[in-house]
Amino acid sequence: MHLLLTGATGLVGSAVLQTMLTTPSISKISILSRRPVAQAEGHSKAKVIIHKDFTEYGTDILDGLRDVQGVVWALGISSMKVGKEEYELITQTYALSFARALSKTTSPSPLTFIYISGEGATPTPSLFTAHWALTKGRTESALLALSKDPSYANLRPLSLRPGGVDMNDHHEIHKWVGERGWAEALALPVMRALPGIKGLMSPTRELGGVAVRLAMGGGGVQERRGVSGEGRTLNNSAIRRLAGI
Repeated sequence: MHLLLTGATGLVGSAVLQTMLTTPSISKISILSRRPVAQAEGHSKAKVIIHKDFTEYGTDILDGLRDVQGVVWALGISSMKVGKEEYELITQTYALSFARALSKTTSPSPLTFIYISGEGATPTPSLFTAHWALTKGRTESALLALSKDPSYANLRPLSLRPGGVDMNDHHEIHKWVGERGWAEALALPVMRALPGIKGLMSPTRELGGVAVRLAMGGGGVQERRGVSGEGRTLNNSAIRRLAGI
C-alpha cells in the first residue's frame, strides 16, 4: 500500500511516520515536505518530495502519486506563530489544494484523506470561539463538501480532533521532535496525573496508530460515541476508543 504524509517533521507527523515505517503492509511512503526529513533517512520505502508551494502541484509531483490510497495531512502551525491570514493559508488552503489535486490524480480509485484537526474545532462558532478552532472546523466542513462534488467523488475525508498531544512515552520519536515549549513542559505532567484530565490527552503512539489505520482502511463512515460530521469527524474520545485507551 502507498500512503502519503505531510507535516512529517512536526509532533503528530513524526508519530504517524514512525507507525508507517514500522507497518509491513505499507510498501511505499511519500512524504511531502519543504525540507529534508531526517527520520525517513535509511528507509527504502520512504521517499521525501521537497516541495515549496503547497497551493500548486504540477505533473512532476502528481505523476508519482497516482497509486496513493491514503493521505495523513498533519501539516500545521501554531496560531500563536503567524497572523490570521497566514494561519488560514497553511491550515485550510494548503489542505484543500492538495485534496483537489490528488483526488483528480488518483480518480476513480478511492482516496482516504485523514485531516489532523484539533479538539475544540468547530464550523459553527460562538462569540468565544478561537480563530484556530473556527479555521480547522471550516476545513473539516470544506473537505466533506468537496467529497460530495461529483468531480471529487473518490475523496474519502476523515478529520481527527486530538486533545492534548503527548509524546512522553513515545521514545522512538523524541530525537526527531526535540524539546517542546515551556507551557507544555509545565502542563503535561499535571494533565497525565489527574484522572479526570487524562482522558483529554492524545498520546502520540496511539494517535499515530489510529491515523494510519484509518488511512489504510478505505475511509468508511465512522459510528458510535465521539463521532460527528456525518460520520467523518472523530473527536478525542473516539480516537482514544479506537486506540483502546
